[in-house]
Amino acid sequence: MIKIIGVGTIKEEYIKKAINLKIATIQHHQKIEIISVNDEKCPENLSEKEKAEVKRKEGEKILRFIKDEDYVVALTLEGPAFEQNKFKKQLQQDRLCFIIGGSLGLAPAVIQRANQELSFGAMTYPHQLMRWVLLEQIATALIE
Repeated sequence: MIKIIGVGTIKEEYIKKAINLKIATIQHHQKIEIISVNDEKCPENLSEKEKAEVKRKEGEKILRFIKDEDYVVALTLEGPAFEQNKFKKQLQQDRLCFIIGGSLGLAPAVIQRANQELSFGAMTYPHQLMRWVLLEQIATALIE
């Protein structure tokens, strides 16, 4: 079972369609669940304290969906990048849960709960698009 918890909703129809196609492909090989939690309003001129509060609130929403038995992988810029073989082995966990943060990243409490961090490189992706990128990697690993 793979669970993906992501902050925010996908508004762009072309991204929704791409995500749904990948989910359909994955479901032929493994059960998958996608959970979206509402993002917090985040004006551009937030102080560091306000940014921390946004991440804390989003983190609380994420943590509600994580079970004690879940093996949690937090997608962060600081985590190590995996090669495809290591990523494929990761997918063999019984209850695998990937976490995708919002535009400000993940709350420290979510990262602390994670069993490990994973990076898709130093580049920054919009969190909506990151869902598709993650699903693409999952589908590729399961089909190989």
